[in-house]
Amino acid sequence: MNVEPLRVLIVDDSRIFRSILEEALSGRDDVNVVGSVWSGEKAIEFARTSLPDVVTLDIEMPGLGGMETLKALRVVGATHQRAMGVLLVSSHTKRGATVTVEGLQEGAFDFITKPDSADFQENVLLLRRQLIEKIDAYRSRRPFQFPGQASGTRILSRHRRSTRFRAVVIGASTGGPQALARLLPVLTPVCPVPMFLVQHLPPDFMSYFAASLSRRCGVRIVEARDGASVEPGVLYLAPGDRHLVINKRDGKIVTGLSDSPPENGCRPAVDVLFRSASAAYGGQVLAVVLSGMGCDGAKGSSVLKRAGAHVIVQDEPSSVVWGMPSSVVAAGAADEIQPIDEIASTLLSHLGIGG
Repeated sequence: MNVEPLRVLIVDDSRIFRSILEEALSGRDDVNVVGSVWSGEKAIEFARTSLPDVVTLDIEMPGLGGMETLKALRVVGATHQRAMGVLLVSSHTKRGATVTVEGLQEGAFDFITKPDSADFQENVLLLRRQLIEKIDAYRSRRPFQFPGQASGTRILSRHRRSTRFRAVVIGASTGGPQALARLLPVLTPVCPVPMFLVQHLPPDFMSYFAASLSRRCGVRIVEARDGASVEPGVLYLAPGDRHLVINKRDGKIVTGLSDSPPENGCRPAVDVLFRSASAAYGGQVLAVVLSGMGCDGAKGSSVLKRAGAHVIVQDEPSSVVWGMPSSVVAAGAADEIQPIDEIASTLLSHLGIGG
């Protein structure tokens, strides 16, 4: 069966970089570059008359900024009632990292990073591989049914029933920032136990990611430190390029950081966190695997499941990429498969909070 080519619009103020992206996508029968424009204003004008399937969007342009362009493109897509994926093109600057994190939370499905001046040609080749990989991943899920705005109902009741669970562990990758922006503002304000999170992002992005989550949730979200005692209601985020582990020392639970080799091509890895959670808490763990490429989290979920923990995965329709959740299901380790907007209330119910 013939597949309709994916229509791609390239948006970047650099003519050279637009050419690099266009060349990277050339020669593919399943991709058609339908436009190449130099500003957010031109991108919106193009999308209104000829809606693309995917937009590669430079987040640092003169005139209309990347976030404003992203939000406007989402409105255009909603008006046409058609899915339009936005792939952010980030820079190595502080501003680039900040806006990329915000854009991922606001609906962009993924990002690529512009090559820096060092080893430029090698970095261009890497960028081309990543561009194809991410567009192919988006194609495999298009159109996913991720709602436009968070619709979860905040549970305000502080009444608690007894529960056996003492920790929540979460793993996410591609599509994770979107999912977490919906899950955590409902979960974290009333969660009575410590929470631990691995989100695959570059190391330079993690501090901005933690700060952004803290603002959204209105609670304390911190990058984990080695040897720090854990506290109820605090979310501990794995720092970039180090595994997050949970240790029990002298009867106390503390966070640890490890430089052991990557697992599943990832450091931090969800599997490492989940295995350590099983060792520290046994079966008294609620585990969540959200949207992401690959299979990170499947083996760790199986370890937790055998210990008696409860494992929840995000469902396919609301996932940007149903790789990690599906691998948990395939391993027979998933107890529940939930839409993203139901996971927080499900967790809180297991923790004895709410109706």
